[in-house]
Amino acid sequence: MNTSVISSRLLSDQALTKQALSQPRHWVFSHFPDVPYNVIGLAASFGGLKAISTIVSALPSDFPAAIVIVQHLPANLPSYLTEILSDRTSLQVKPAEDGELLRRGTVYTPVPNKHVLIKPDGTLSLSDSAKVSFSRPAADKLFWSLANSYKSRAIAVVLTGRMTDGALGVLAIKRQGGIILAQDENTAECFSMPKAAIDTQKVDQVLPLDAIAPALIHLVNCTHLKRA
Repeated sequence: MNTSVISSRLLSDQALTKQALSQPRHWVFSHFPDVPYNVIGLAASFGGLKAISTIVSALPSDFPAAIVIVQHLPANLPSYLTEILSDRTSLQVKPAEDGELLRRGTVYTPVPNKHVLIKPDGTLSLSDSAKVSFSRPAADKLFWSLANSYKSRAIAVVLTGRMTDGALGVLAIKRQGGIILAQDENTAECFSMPKAAIDTQKVDQVLPLDAIAPALIHLVNCTHLKRA
């Protein structure tokens, strides 16, 4: 397919997306049988604190999945994300630890200057391997490991952020049959990361920030989200 055809299709998709987002947002959830989504990878960069806090604070105390967060962090500064989120949710929030077994209802926060990976046995692995997309931790690394370990039981969420981190990982998640959500342009402080994911044409839903937590609640209870 030549580049002019691809460009025309992308422009058409963008126009349809803008038209849909300008309409009233009425979300309908219908049953998607026998797919227990066990682990959610949540990725953000610039503006991520607000986005992550909004989602995590809206989840119930009995949320039946583990959440692993990647946010781009300065390598030489401490992160207070664990403390901030702990004040805003009834879920357990803790830093990711090497070799730790994932538990439902727990939010795992990133460690500065470490990639966080998920192994097939359900344990976390911290790595100081090379940066990906100029970042460590990187969304792509998390999503690749999540796709390999949890396959169709994985959910990836791409939130506000600069550059394109997460887009390659989105392809891996979709190849394994997982679900991908992305934050919409209207609510993202920086749309670069969500846009890069959306441009892969593998994102299942582009959602405003306040619709992401309800979507996750339904997905982990074996439901599938679709637009009315």
